[in-house]
Amino acid sequence: MGVDVGAALNLVGALLKYLSLAFLFPAALAVGYSEPVTPFLLSAALCAAFGFALERMTRGKERVGVREGFFIVAITWLLATLFVSLPYQLADLPQLERPLDAYFEAMSGMTTTGASVLTDIEALDRSVAMWRQQTQWLGGMGIIVLALAVLPRLRVGGRQLMESELPGPELEKLTASIRDTARRLWLLYFGLTGLEVIVLAVLGWSGADERMNLFQAVAHAFTTMPTGGFSPQARSIAAFAPVTQWAIVVFMILAGANFALMYRSLMRRDPRIFVRDEEFRLYLGLLALGAVVLVLDLLAKGIFAGEEAVRHAVFQAVSIMTTTGYASTDFNEWLVAAPLAAMVLVALMFPGGSAGSTAGSIKVVRHVLIGRILRRELDQTVHPEVVSPIRLNRTVIDERTLRAVIGFVLLYVGIFVAGALALLIESARAGVEVSPFEAIAAAATTLGNVGPALGFAGPMGSFEPFSDLSSGIMIGLMWIGRLEIIPVVVIFTRSYWRA
Repeated sequence: MGVDVGAALNLVGALLKYLSLAFLFPAALAVGYSEPVTPFLLSAALCAAFGFALERMTRGKERVGVREGFFIVAITWLLATLFVSLPYQLADLPQLERPLDAYFEAMSGMTTTGASVLTDIEALDRSVAMWRQQTQWLGGMGIIVLALAVLPRLRVGGRQLMESELPGPELEKLTASIRDTARRLWLLYFGLTGLEVIVLAVLGWSGADERMNLFQAVAHAFTTMPTGGFSPQARSIAAFAPVTQWAIVVFMILAGANFALMYRSLMRRDPRIFVRDEEFRLYLGLLALGAVVLVLDLLAKGIFAGEEAVRHAVFQAVSIMTTTGYASTDFNEWLVAAPLAAMVLVALMFPGGSAGSTAGSIKVVRHVLIGRILRRELDQTVHPEVVSPIRLNRTVIDERTLRAVIGFVLLYVGIFVAGALALLIESARAGVEVSPFEAIAAAATTLGNVGPALGFAGPMGSFEPFSDLSSGIMIGLMWIGRLEIIPVVVIFTRSYWRA
């Protein structure tokens, strides 16, 4: 049976209809700050009208299965990004007056990447600045549903997101169980966002950080939990006090952890669930290793000393590996002063967070499985007769899943290399000065949904100097990376559309 495009578009229309409600929050802020409200109301009306029209013109969302799910997530992200970009254009912003720039900023928000073409972030109206933050929070919610409804069928995560709470290894429909699971994880997502708002606001109200207020607290909570990294401050988190930076480190670590494990640990009041999880142990180990290497290099080069060196090393290691992309300092300067530290940051763009988190990149669980596959191959080279099943958390992983993990990693590396080469070649053609290492960083940060790169696209810089074609390439990398590659690649295969 072929893909039921009508049923898929019927569900896409319904999703866009609900997306229109998201414009009401920045509209209310615009009224409160006496700023133009028309861009948000008009965008909401256009989004709702398109969603209603698409839903009325098609039928069959109840017939949607996983095969249609690939098409749905790919198209929904593209169309949702289009409507999310409308307030940027309708607000008459000189920095985002071109549709391509507005779409780049919106895609960076919806994919929780954090790369920006803005050159003066603090010039934005407060309502527009908050909308920019909110887009990443919405993207993080969408990723939770994607991880529940589509990715388990692909077996590219190494294990199911909710393990025993999901109905089976292959999810054929959006069942009530999945909806219930999504509801629980959304509640956790809401709760952690609210907790961060309270923590950051208290730091401001208590005088521990004079620059932190309720607006900034909400804005940064909106982009910490989805591991997004947008900030209404030009200097990102460097604009705030050390105590705020340490607080955000804690929430970034939580955002990069498996939400299912977190939920189960809270419900059972048993923190040992985290300790027993092999992926989580490696996740913390890689964060610690990255931070230690950074602090040693920063101390050796004399860039920072004492607590400051530790804080910036820990913050940047956590921020980059969890694909949040905040900056506590301009680490672009390390490219010359501490090249090892710069290389470590680029390397940390590849592990990613845990499966079942809002983080991007490859994900730690795949690294665990790849490592065990390689070890088994070495063992079987010496002892060919040995049968050695690969286990994760004492559960045997089937060979189909292992092949899918290998395929995913190969595709990821191949697309990354192709993206870096394309950016380097196009930048040379357009006369934009980009070094090979900077092209590598730009491809890695957009495909991994990390955010800042190096060079002019560093944490305190902008992606604006890239040519239009380069911007298009990076939009594609953000989209492919956020949807975990396979759903996008699948819909471009001939077999997908065959009956």
